[in-house]
Amino acid sequence: MAYNIPVEATLEVIGGKWKVVILCHLDKGEKRTSELKKLMPNITQKMLTQQLRELEADGVVKRTVYDQVPPKVVYSLTEYGWSLKPILDVMCSWGECHIELTEKDLAQ
Repeated sequence: MAYNIPVEATLEVIGGKWKVVILCHLDKGEKRTSELKKLMPNITQKMLTQQLRELEADGVVKRTVYDQVPPKVVYSLTEYGWSLKPILDVMCSWGECHIELTEKDLAQ
């Protein structure tokens, strides 16, 4: 695919409502699907599965299946996924400032 500007390539991988949230949770360590679902109560199971599959297809998230009964599936960031950490950190910092600013405006 041809991109007009590089940010389009970034947004193709992490764009949307849920992908960055998933990545921020995985930045804290590997998680099972059920753990992610608890951390993100507003996402549907179908959407969570879809987003994880897309992130895996883009090489950002690794899915590990343990051979046990019941089966255990764990998601983690790949080395390539970890390269997004500086972007995620800046987004979180900006979000914190935005929340403070918004709360200040609401209080006035």
